[in-house]
Amino acid sequence: MDDHRNKTLRRREFVEGGVGAALALTATSGFSILSANPEPEPVRVGFIGTGNRGRSLLNTLLALPGIKVPALCDIDPEAIGKAKAILKEAEQPEPEAYTENETIYQKLLEREDLDAVLIATPWNWHTPMAVDTMKAGKYAGVEVPAALSVEECWQLVDTHEATGVPCMMLENWSFRRDNLAVLNMVRRGLFGEVVHCHCAHSHDCVDHWFFDREGNMRWGADFLIKYNRDQYPTHSQGPVLSWLDINCGDAYATLTSVATASKGINDSFVRRFVPDHPNAKRKYKQGDIVTSFVRTQMGKTIVINYDMQLPRPYDNRWMLQGTRGVYNEQRNSLYLVDRSPEYHEWESFEPYQKEFDHPWWKTILEESEKFGHGGTDYLELKMFIQAVREKTQTPIDVYDSATMSSVVGLSGESIAKGSMPVECPDFTRGRWKTRKPAFAVT
Repeated sequence: MDDHRNKTLRRREFVEGGVGAALALTATSGFSILSANPEPEPVRVGFIGTGNRGRSLLNTLLALPGIKVPALCDIDPEAIGKAKAILKEAEQPEPEAYTENETIYQKLLEREDLDAVLIATPWNWHTPMAVDTMKAGKYAGVEVPAALSVEECWQLVDTHEATGVPCMMLENWSFRRDNLAVLNMVRRGLFGEVVHCHCAHSHDCVDHWFFDREGNMRWGADFLIKYNRDQYPTHSQGPVLSWLDINCGDAYATLTSVATASKGINDSFVRRFVPDHPNAKRKYKQGDIVTSFVRTQMGKTIVINYDMQLPRPYDNRWMLQGTRGVYNEQRNSLYLVDRSPEYHEWESFEPYQKEFDHPWWKTILEESEKFGHGGTDYLELKMFIQAVREKTQTPIDVYDSATMSSVVGLSGESIAKGSMPVECPDFTRGRWKTRKPAFAVT
């Protein structure tokens, strides 16, 4: 069949001559944002999921040169209509829409006019859709988390290694300007040897994410009823993986998680509505705060916090400690024993941000600021599309995507076992010992 032949040829582009193995296991950096080509080759992207997040990604993607969007998929016709309007305003041809049922996305994947697919659907669909996308020979860009269990993480890794097709979790906080500047400083040795990090995803999401403003359940609320785990650990871990050279010199060894009781959701409904509101009386398995402790193979430690159900403005609480200094994102401050002017006193991070600004940001600062999440989405998609265009590895590879996502399932397992330590899988199959850092290496 012609379709089978097309998939075989596309797969051969990745695996011939060992290229597939190189993509899978060395995560070739190869990213140059300083392209001299004013008219790049078109990259054809399909979208699965055109809700709020999908349309945000679509708007950002269309700001990049050489983008074509031939196909959209969503079971909500209204969401499809809004996405079509975005494309019309961008003077793109009207895309073909797939809306019939939950598995109609597989028809989209059969198309021969797609190079990549972006997936922005409810969490439970991320892994099956990303797996099917790789099997169809198309680059997969999947929203966070990429998987909800260790088994699903292995499905992503195994499929990537079998097909040679890259899969990137769209973990945008890895691309934040401040986080990349800190990474520059780490790699230049300003903090000495990094031994510990703290990170969190802290934001009260009860009244707009898990439920709507009127108190109706949205799709995310079902996870709070059924599970007790860190539901959303990737934004916190994103920059930490590169700071600590995880999967390229070090690896997660064990994880221990503990959860508080679940009080915040019920109290939120009592406070906002009435004590006998159905969601005020409902039983939720999800604890309000989940704290996970990771020990790495090389003796480093990470504290990861889930905090999405109690009143709190947005906060990530990144902190890095090394033998020569400490960085605290909440304070926007640091202390370096060889550079800070006052003994044991914090100093502002701002001068260091300017001095150690990452080259990626230096070249896109003005054009990126009008896009989502302070420009991180723009940079993330720019680098993803460049990898697709050049047929290189994506900046975040499947191994890092699986490692970050594995905390969902591992934290639930540890909590269910009375907060006993659980072993972390080695998705690189031992190659973390020899793999070299690739993310944001220029």
